[in-house]
Amino acid sequence: MTRTLFAWALALLYAHVAFAQFGFFDQMFGGGGGGGQHHNEPQNVPSDSAWYRGNVEKMHCDKYLCPDTLACVHFAHHCPCPFPSIEDKVELAEGHRLCVSRGGFKDGESARKIELARKGLL
Repeated sequence: MTRTLFAWALALLYAHVAFAQFGFFDQMFGGGGGGGQHHNEPQNVPSDSAWYRGNVEKMHCDKYLCPDTLACVHFAHHCPCPFPSIEDKVELAEGHRLCVSRGGFKDGESARKIELARKGLL
């Protein structure tokens, strides 16, 4: 009885080691076993600007094409912010605009802080 129990235990141990070994190789080499990369997870976008350049080249704008939103406007400072629900747009006197994260401030607070910084008071 003890010898049979020992043989079964040894067989289970070998099966476990073989499964672990081949499961490891499946993960390392992208096999079909459970593990490795999950193909349903979103992938990071590549570090290549070809997609952006391709979209810019397709745009038709006879005025000013905003580089961050691809909006066509009359002047650069008319460009909308990419994330207007969380950014305040501040138009500068030089004909430029800034998009500043609200960061939990009340409405208009970002513009006030930028104006104070421009005056050297902040």
